Amino acid sequence: MSKSLLPLLTPASPVACCSPLAQEPLSVEQAELVAPLLKALADPVRLRLMSLVASRKGGEACVCDLTDAFDLSQPTISHHLKVLHETGLLDREKRGVWVYYRARTDALAELGALIGQP
Repeated sequence: MSKSLLPLLTPASPVACCSPLAQEPLSVEQAELVAPLLKALADPVRLRLMSLVASRKGGEACVCDLTDAFDLSQPTISHHLKVLHETGLLDREKRGVWVYYRARTDALAELGALIGQP
């Protein structure tokens, strides 16, 4: 999953412009663009990571803040965070030796709206 899906999450993106699934079916192209986002969240570790980052004060967390919540190595946690970043669900910023991740709440809101959340 080397191709970033960040362009997908622009105001004119298929996610932003799609009607909720219950109102109108997705086109083949839209489904192919949205599926990697949902696939990234379908992994239990990545779903928990997304929740941990998004629910932190400021919606941001360092890798060092997340490793204690899992029985996984730091490189494995970093890999899962990278997947979430590459799909456009997290932004990241390097500060010194640590990488900080910030939830893309706009991306989560767009996915929620697509699924039918008001």
